[in-house]
Amino acid sequence: MGWLGLDDTDSLAGGCTTKAFYDLLNHLPDDVVAGEPRLVRLWPFARRRTRGNAAVSVELTCTNEAALMAHLDAWWDDRLSHLAGAVLASSISDREQHPTSPGMVWFSTKPSEELYWRAVKEEVRLNDLPEATRHWGGHGRIGATAAVAWPGRTCTWEAIAWRSESARGPRLIDSEALLVVDATEGVVFSRDPRKGTGLVAPRGLSPVLFGIRATSNTVAATACDALLAAEGTEPNVGQAVFRTNQASGDHLDAPLRLCVESVEIHPQRKHARIQTDGPPILSYVEGGPVNRLARWLQPKDVVLVQGLIDDNGCLHAERMMVESWSSRVHERPSCPACNVKLKSMGSNQGLRCPSCKERSEDRWVPVACTPPFSSWVEPPIDARRHLSRPLAWDEHGPG
Repeated sequence: MGWLGLDDTDSLAGGCTTKAFYDLLNHLPDDVVAGEPRLVRLWPFARRRTRGNAAVSVELTCTNEAALMAHLDAWWDDRLSHLAGAVLASSISDREQHPTSPGMVWFSTKPSEELYWRAVKEEVRLNDLPEATRHWGGHGRIGATAAVAWPGRTCTWEAIAWRSESARGPRLIDSEALLVVDATEGVVFSRDPRKGTGLVAPRGLSPVLFGIRATSNTVAATACDALLAAEGTEPNVGQAVFRTNQASGDHLDAPLRLCVESVEIHPQRKHARIQTDGPPILSYVEGGPVNRLARWLQPKDVVLVQGLIDDNGCLHAERMMVESWSSRVHERPSCPACNVKLKSMGSNQGLRCPSCKERSEDRWVPVACTPPFSSWVEPPIDARRHLSRPLAWDEHGPG
């Protein structure tokens, strides 16, 4: 018995780690029994992250480990090693694209989960990895090892179907069946309620036809079958259900309490950069309510924030709440006797009530204001990270 992990077989030029893993698992020796396959999303700022930033793993039980290793050696040479080196520049991001560097690992004994917790929150390098019983390839071993080390306690499931190799153009998915699937209890994140659009089909050159996420294996599998059987859905070449760390929130630490020092808003894009007494906060316009709240902030406001810190030390806000705030507007005080606003008598001449003529010193008083949101906010569903756990799933809020 042991654990097999795989990563980094895909790039913007195509390829798909889940499909490569599906093919591998379908061609294992007869005496090998595979457990539930796993899909793990990792730190999204990793320098060599893949297109989907996901790695896969599975527990295998066999009667002859040496024979299994020989089979994996041959499979690696014939089906996986040639995937190295694919690269394609992105048309929507200036991030450097690295050539694929597939990696596969075998652990006879499952490694400590500590490696997973590092990989989901920060950069991990090859020399940080525990020694595998057997390994193949290059940098993909990092994600592969993290996938093996994942404890899998907080999880969701995703049923993935792959389209035929000859399929090109937009993916054909039955819209009526998708509405039924979306209404199924336990299916999550399949449609954007704001836009009324589906979120199950990827973009680009991926061979994935769709992915249905759910809160149980059974619901994911049933929903996948229903969508594939629908008349308007294109043919597929296979399907599988993965246990995943998606929507687990594993990447987030406890909220940071930060005092705002300044707020800079991009004049066209409306992205917000907030200087604080801790790390600077970034909030992009795609963040919806989070960005709106970020642009409302002023110096001396105190916020609670959760998010990931990138390799430049910036905190990318995923959840935010204002804890305390200063007034945005000030006005003249009212006369205590008449309740009428006092008027200025001129420079350095104080204030006077226009009704009873009572005089007072020159001053302003703050006007009470309310933030645009009184509790925690998060991005809309189509702008959240795969790892993001919905606020509605946390009964007592973050932290």
